[in-house]
Amino acid sequence: MSVARNLLLAASTNAWLRDRAMQARFVKRSVARFMPGERIDDAMSAALRQQSEGIGSILAHLGENVTTRGEAEAVTQHYLDVLDRLGASSLDAQVSIKPTQLGLDLDRDVCQQNVQRLVDRAAELRTLLWIDMENARYVDATLDLFRRMRRRSPFVGLALQACLYRTERDVESLLPLGAALRLVKGAYLEPARIAYPKKTDVDQNYYRLASRILGEHHRSGALLHIATHDPALIDRLSALINGVEIPSTAYEFAMLYGIQVPLQHRLVAAGRRVRVLISYGEYWFPWYLRRLAERPANVWFVVKQLFV
Repeated sequence: MSVARNLLLAASTNAWLRDRAMQARFVKRSVARFMPGERIDDAMSAALRQQSEGIGSILAHLGENVTTRGEAEAVTQHYLDVLDRLGASSLDAQVSIKPTQLGLDLDRDVCQQNVQRLVDRAAELRTLLWIDMENARYVDATLDLFRRMRRRSPFVGLALQACLYRTERDVESLLPLGAALRLVKGAYLEPARIAYPKKTDVDQNYYRLASRILGEHHRSGALLHIATHDPALIDRLSALINGVEIPSTAYEFAMLYGIQVPLQHRLVAAGRRVRVLISYGEYWFPWYLRRLAERPANVWFVVKQLFV
């Protein structure tokens, strides 16, 4: 991986830098490129605009690693309210959560109870609830949580990271469930003993895993979110989809708000289903640096803000 990417990922966990950067006006201006605002109303307005362009949404309230049960309960209640608002609207929007937002660091049973409430509400509304994957030390606990929720409801999906060696085994264990899987490259700084250190290897593993999940759709009904902004990888997977006539119900292309917008529109014009994740909330610093790390060239956008 590039030095710039590693530096950005390391900086995303630095509390001193976080506290200072979040007060800088030029940083706040640059964040607006990737986040429509801090309120749920901002996210829903952006989702409505995207829907008018033929693009669905996933809403994610920023935050992770809560330290009290009260915080976990507040996040749970927030997401219940969001699901209710979506259910009362005409938005084509889903919700994505992080287990550590809901108490995973505090008590696994508490986290499970909170996620269960959200899964049940999503099932009532017949909409997918996505469980995000955090850094590598949470993978086993998150997989266990997902499996428990999947036994409860089909309206739950899971993110997996192609950068990890173990993900191939995890995919094979999940495919018989007919699971909805969002495949990402990975946005955390992981050691080479558990993750591919070279981008080319991550890309190849991504293609291999995506191909495997797509090929399973006709047997188990597995759904794949092709969550990448890499045009070469998207073109390669699009060729595979066309070549073996993968049905449109087997996949969606998934991207992040404000990233590769022309590519999003190109995919829609080609008849592909596209869904964009819209993040909102006050806890944006670590998320923001991870977004920059996905494409370090974005740092130049931030630098330019110094002169605006």
